[in-house]
Amino acid sequence: MIPNKQDMKFAIGLFIALLFASSAWDAKPRVYSLDAERLQKAKSLVAAKDAVLQPALEALRREADKAIRTTPFSVARKERTPPSGDKHDYLSLAPYWWPDPKSKDGLPYVRRDGETNPDSKRGTDAPVVGAMADAVETLAMAYFFFGDERYAERAALLIKTWFFNPETKMNPHLRFAQAIPGRNDGRGAGLIESRHFIRIVDATGMLDGSRAWTQKDHQALIAWFREFAEWMRTSPNGKAEAQAKNNHGSWYAAQLACYALFTSDRELARRTVEAARERIAWQVEADGKQPQELGRTRALGYSVFNLVALMTLAEAGRQVGVDLYGYETKDGRGIRRAVDYVAPFADLARKWPHQQINNFDSARAELAYLLRRAAIAYREPEYERILTKHLAAESARQRWQLLWPRQTD
Repeated sequence: MIPNKQDMKFAIGLFIALLFASSAWDAKPRVYSLDAERLQKAKSLVAAKDAVLQPALEALRREADKAIRTTPFSVARKERTPPSGDKHDYLSLAPYWWPDPKSKDGLPYVRRDGETNPDSKRGTDAPVVGAMADAVETLAMAYFFFGDERYAERAALLIKTWFFNPETKMNPHLRFAQAIPGRNDGRGAGLIESRHFIRIVDATGMLDGSRAWTQKDHQALIAWFREFAEWMRTSPNGKAEAQAKNNHGSWYAAQLACYALFTSDRELARRTVEAARERIAWQVEADGKQPQELGRTRALGYSVFNLVALMTLAEAGRQVGVDLYGYETKDGRGIRRAVDYVAPFADLARKWPHQQINNFDSARAELAYLLRRAAIAYREPEYERILTKHLAAESARQRWQLLWPRQTD
């Protein structure tokens, strides 16, 4: 039977739709702190029922099914009001600052490094921004690996609610972040909290191909981050954070590079990554120690934390032709030297020779993630061997197993 014109049009339309869907499914995601090729490799491994990834994949499904029921987060719903009177302004309190016991009213607050004041988490945006980013990342990953539009729809809703729906959006600045009662209404150190937004811009890349995340949505988010990056570069708080010698400065640079890539400002991204060479030279000593982090009361945690920031910068650098992974000074200071210093302490038999007053298990879990990133970046099986021998139990179900699947070639 010869098909009529209407049947032919339907068949052609269906073919084009399937072809587009297939292309979207197979296309490399637009990501900025992640490796698009490795993400595609992870998807292939998942499709092949790779046994190593199954625990992480099952955990992702459970977390996504929980996140899909999450009420959208918004800065406008917090209990406390910023000094501006506008609840659309982000507000947080410095976590390591406490009322002064020698003062009648507790003011000004005094610092107790590494000891989190629980009041800093009450009624502010600090705990919410992390939860929002976790939920968005979980849902975007679930869509990427499972192809279920329900996950994409909820991820898109969470992004739009936080960033650009008029009633709920966050204004693109952190003027009132990490305020210290009796001392200031906000400070540059508050920008450490917006590092979570790196996961948001990467999540949008994993939503590519979904009908829930439209080009209009994407352009609206680009406009928000363009304003935010400009505030980072020109505001007193942003300028102060850019000059920070420790992990704060590293995360500032990592954010700026990723947001510049997201908004297609490749020149800004390139300049930001190139400037990080000087940062590495002053942060890392010839033996791999990071003195700015080793002076903290959570020295292992902060050493790893800073290295994750530098690796995030290095990954952004790959996209603009700057090799930060391989950079080292004449006396050997570099990211890899710093990884080599902390790597042996994955072994509990090796006593950490600096302070780590709490959260030691959490620091070791982050070290596992760092070792996987290093094993891939340097094609060094020794890092993977250390991870497998000493930290396998802590890492099997972690989502980074899917973002950074092990090096097998």
